[in-house]
Amino acid sequence: MELQRARALRGPNIWTRKTALEVTLAVHDAELPAAQFAVFEERLCAIFPALAPFHMGAYEGAGTLARAVERAALALQMEAGCAVSFSRTALGGEPGTFKVVVEYGEEEVGRQALDAAFALVAAALGGLPFDMLAARTRLRMLDEQIRLGPSTGSIVNAAKEAGIPTRRLNDGSLVQLGWGARQRRILAAETDGTSAIAESIAQDKELTKSLMRSVGVPVPKGRAVTDAEDAWAAAEDIGVPVVVKPRYGNQGRGVAVNLHTREQVMNAFAAAKEEGSSIIVERFAPGGDHRLLVIGGRLVAAARREAPKVVGDGDRTIEALVARENANPERGEDHATSLSKIRLDAIALAVLKEQGLTPASVPAKGAVVALRRNANLSTGGSATDVTSEVHPEVAERAIDAARVVGLDICGVDVVCSDISRPLEEQRGCLVEVNAAPGLRMHLEPSRGRGRPVGEAIVRAMFPALDNGRVPLVAVGGTNGKTTTVRLVAHLLRTHGHTVGMSCTDGLYVDDRRIDTGDCSGPKSARALLVNPQVEAAVLETARGGILREGLGFDRCDVAIITNVGSGDHLGMNGISTAEQLAAVKRVIVENVAATGYGVLNAADPLTADMADRCPGSVIFFARDKEQPVLAAHRARGGRVVFVDGDSLVAAAGSREQRVVKTAAVPLTCGGRIPFQVENAMAALAAGWGLGLSWETIGRGLMTFVNDLHRVPGRFNVIDYGGATVVVDYGHNPDAIQALVQAIEHLPAKRRVVMISAAGDRRDVDISKQTEILGTAFDEVVLYEDKCNRGREDGAVLGLLRRGLEGARRTTKITELRGEFLAIETCLSKVRPGDLALLLIDQIDLSVAMIDRIVSRGEAA
Repeated sequence: MELQRARALRGPNIWTRKTALEVTLAVHDAELPAAQFAVFEERLCAIFPALAPFHMGAYEGAGTLARAVERAALALQMEAGCAVSFSRTALGGEPGTFKVVVEYGEEEVGRQALDAAFALVAAALGGLPFDMLAARTRLRMLDEQIRLGPSTGSIVNAAKEAGIPTRRLNDGSLVQLGWGARQRRILAAETDGTSAIAESIAQDKELTKSLMRSVGVPVPKGRAVTDAEDAWAAAEDIGVPVVVKPRYGNQGRGVAVNLHTREQVMNAFAAAKEEGSSIIVERFAPGGDHRLLVIGGRLVAAARREAPKVVGDGDRTIEALVARENANPERGEDHATSLSKIRLDAIALAVLKEQGLTPASVPAKGAVVALRRNANLSTGGSATDVTSEVHPEVAERAIDAARVVGLDICGVDVVCSDISRPLEEQRGCLVEVNAAPGLRMHLEPSRGRGRPVGEAIVRAMFPALDNGRVPLVAVGGTNGKTTTVRLVAHLLRTHGHTVGMSCTDGLYVDDRRIDTGDCSGPKSARALLVNPQVEAAVLETARGGILREGLGFDRCDVAIITNVGSGDHLGMNGISTAEQLAAVKRVIVENVAATGYGVLNAADPLTADMADRCPGSVIFFARDKEQPVLAAHRARGGRVVFVDGDSLVAAAGSREQRVVKTAAVPLTCGGRIPFQVENAMAALAAGWGLGLSWETIGRGLMTFVNDLHRVPGRFNVIDYGGATVVVDYGHNPDAIQALVQAIEHLPAKRRVVMISAAGDRRDVDISKQTEILGTAFDEVVLYEDKCNRGREDGAVLGLLRRGLEGARRTTKITELRGEFLAIETCLSKVRPGDLALLLIDQIDLSVAMIDRIVSRGEAA
């Protein structure tokens, strides 16, 4: 077996809407005697019994091994605690190859699970040992290390349940909720609305107490101290028992409580000094330790915390009892688990000493041994939910404390004997206010039911019915994508939005280009959706990006498919038929929101067939209102767009709206260019699906100009001293055919064209382009430049020349090396009344050169 290639599909893809790894696995038949398969499966299930329920024989022979890798990679992740469920094996494009697709939660965990599965299958095949326990342990530890912690995870999960898109922005807990201008961000239990000033106040425990005292919140008496002697002096002034803690701190580090003696205070001061330079001594409030969680000015959860302890069994030492308790899988080194490991640190040793014990002591059976005086979960404490018991006045005090400090999410520490009674009745008090409070105790308390605190945070961040999304239009197809993207973006700008746009020409925010090159993939989509200026997004979504990485978004409001041609990108990436190509392009249609629209070309059968795969509604467009698919859809009450007489018309059932006269849309050159009319109809349908007004749509269509600067290389028509020059990026037979049909509507005495081709296209597709041009142009300039893509020099020219053999109209052929020389040559040949079609490849550089030549003067 050989793992040939692994791809991380980080968004919806051709296999699933989930994130997944796609691996190409080659299996050599010489390694697979048929008699070994039964033995192989027996060995495999002996090593990994979890695979026993799965049937491996979906494929015969080599496919059994591929299926085994698939199932093992999924099961390994499941046993590591990952919430995954999807996997699939399919035949690869080459003999003996298979596509193994396995869902992942964390990409690195998925990759390591696949590696482990491959090694497992190889071991079972060869009768070799495999350490299953070690593999499982490595994956579990890795998953705990890199996945979001419980606090952040609860917020992210709540956001997903509310339909809010999420994106992790770093390896830690920084997460984006929503898109563009409507996004919010969290960092664990902090939000982008958490005040930095409020955080600073919460860090300063003395200042926090002073502010709480000013609004009538009961707080313990205390003061800052300078050294250990001063700490004991403060304890004597205040009266024991006391608490010693760092003035600036969190998570209970360096905190010692219920101290009665000079020695205890001195030791506690030394321990606190290790956590901070400024130390506080304050009165110890008797009673239980409670954490109240205030979110958006509302109490949403409360827990009673208990300090860590162990119970003797008459046999084990305290150290062994702690080790046994720390072996509990619910206890972890960090916040990834519901409980933290118990520490035998200096504070714990001091607490043991108070009880006359050491870690080597063996407590009697049933004896309770305290290991800490404070009950923070981060130092090994546990929690009991008491949300329903909190007295309304206590809740109001907690809300007052959060408000006076200024925190939107606030953990308020309350010490009292009975949380169901007012604090003043029992000498209770608020001892601390915490920014970025841990949520574990409320999500998974040791006792009692968990509270939906993640949902509460999301509700506070996003008002009702706000899902944090900006309008998103995805555009796919073979030809017309970039023009349609630009036109839809223009409609949205006409509506008043700041529009993010990605296409093969670059990445744009309104008219400002922020990145260059081909930006039609998922990385560019994600870059736009993280941009806080973007109020609406229009994304060209190319086949290559979908195959490499999936979509850069989870769903769209409108998906446009302009058409699916049969002469572009076939023979690449395992795509050999137009039907397979359509299956890739329809991924955007399959991920339309339930309230959204798929905008489909009714006259293109492969595109029209995508309607059944659209989760939302469908708007069909076609120039002919009697087109059968369009007419049938309209008869059922569906939305359609078509040309009727001199107008673009939108209709649903018997209702019609004449939106704009076709001739008034500059893009269509007075309605004479059929494919531009179709692009205009697709954009009109998208605007309709987005809820734009007819006035906005009509005005946008009439004011969109596809000149050389605003829409470079997309059927730009230029007057060059009485000659007509058309600049286009057409690079496949379908595009060339559409261009030939279009120029039939542009009168010319004589026609000249320049063309090259990308070397990674099929021979037949390269030759077909010049075969089509040979029927419509008098002279053809062939050039070869930077697009050989693996072919020998001169090979592309040879294929282009082959297409012109027996050309019906072409009488002269010129061959050149270099795109810029071809531009100069072609323009030098035109006279007033002629037409030149410049099929360019290096858009920015070529457009700049054409602009310079045209601005110099008249045609020859």
